[in-house]
Amino acid sequence: MIGARVADALVAAGHSVVCGVRDPVAAAPRLRGCRLVQLDFSGLRDVASMVPQLAGVDVVINAVGIFNDATGKEFQQLHTDAPAVLFKAAVAAGVRRIVQISALGADADAQSAYHRSKLAADEALLALPVSALIVQPSLVFAPEGRSTQFFAAWAALPVVPLPGAGAQLIQPVHIDDVVALIVAGALAAPAPEASAAVSVASPRVAAVGKEPMTLKEYLAVLRHIAGGSYGWFVPVPMALVRLTTRLSALLPGSLMNADALAMLERGNVAPSDRFESVVGRAPRALSQMPVEPERFGAPARLMWLLPLLRASIAAVWIWTAIVSAGLYPRASSLELLARVGAPAALGPLLLYGAAFLDLVFGVLSLAWPSRLGPRARLWALQIVLIVLYTALISWRLPEFWLHPYGPLSKNLPMIALLVMLIQFDGGSGRAIQPCTNA
Repeated sequence: MIGARVADALVAAGHSVVCGVRDPVAAAPRLRGCRLVQLDFSGLRDVASMVPQLAGVDVVINAVGIFNDATGKEFQQLHTDAPAVLFKAAVAAGVRRIVQISALGADADAQSAYHRSKLAADEALLALPVSALIVQPSLVFAPEGRSTQFFAAWAALPVVPLPGAGAQLIQPVHIDDVVALIVAGALAAPAPEASAAVSVASPRVAAVGKEPMTLKEYLAVLRHIAGGSYGWFVPVPMALVRLTTRLSALLPGSLMNADALAMLERGNVAPSDRFESVVGRAPRALSQMPVEPERFGAPARLMWLLPLLRASIAAVWIWTAIVSAGLYPRASSLELLARVGAPAALGPLLLYGAAFLDLVFGVLSLAWPSRLGPRARLWALQIVLIVLYTALISWRLPEFWLHPYGPLSKNLPMIALLVMLIQFDGGSGRAIQPCTNA
């Protein structure tokens, strides 16, 4: 996210930009104007092999970072070991300046594995004979960022749970300000006559927003930007928050884990004067951002509405399977099948086969394997089955349209909801991608 925007800004300013990426073919549409070089930090261990790729490079910017360590070794390799190799190779290649994108909180008091791994890379860079700048972003506000999407969806809930009272201090910074700081720092002259504020006296610069705020205030700001005026904040005891966090950490790609909670509780604020000295202006105030209900609000709400809708659809199929397979009297089910024209000999097979198909639809609605292709296929198959059921019953049992509980008429909103899922949740990955700022 940050690296791609920095590359765009440097290309727009007329610089020749070389981007190290894992997959140049996949990255090409996003990084237009850059020369792409295959580089995978997970396997970067040899300094000598890296030196030729840095020939003629003036500035190196390391934007590699992850938030979750699935194996317990990725922070060490991606945040510390590989950057150290890159930095040493850059010095050997004669690179004049290195910018390391670290994190606010990567300091002597760092406790989390995330912060400690970033700090180790920062210290490795500062030990080398090269002009260096370490940018330490706070919580970054970026419409395309996973953390922003997570917090925005959280803020858009009708009832917004708060860890404790939501008094944890943060200082979110807009992505455009982070990019401006990195670009200004990268292009600053590293020679002795350069401004001490940029390159000599203080190599660490906090990338923070204009205004410190509590977590509750940040969620209120996000809800305002999303165009929401409703919702209630509900304090949640920290003991329950910690339990929920431990359970959430078991989910793949979850942003909720013990380290994240510890970093939140520690606080994430810093003065913005160093930012202003490098960039030449104050960072923007997120509380003054315009309301964007369509560009920002709609994606935020869909992030929790779509899972809720998927779970509801799944519940209908799974409960129907359970009722058909055993809760509803078997004789009555076979009688209904006979009334729609099913041969008596095939009645049990059709009954339990339909129940099994309903169960499969329900399970797949909750967990769709990406190897099966777009999720739209599942929603389309469900529509086809509902339409077939509705047509058959309308033909053979038209009185069901007049039933006081409306068993057939309720198929109509089901079909409409499935059409909506095809539109907004039809891919194999995340449902939608919010628009990015210019």
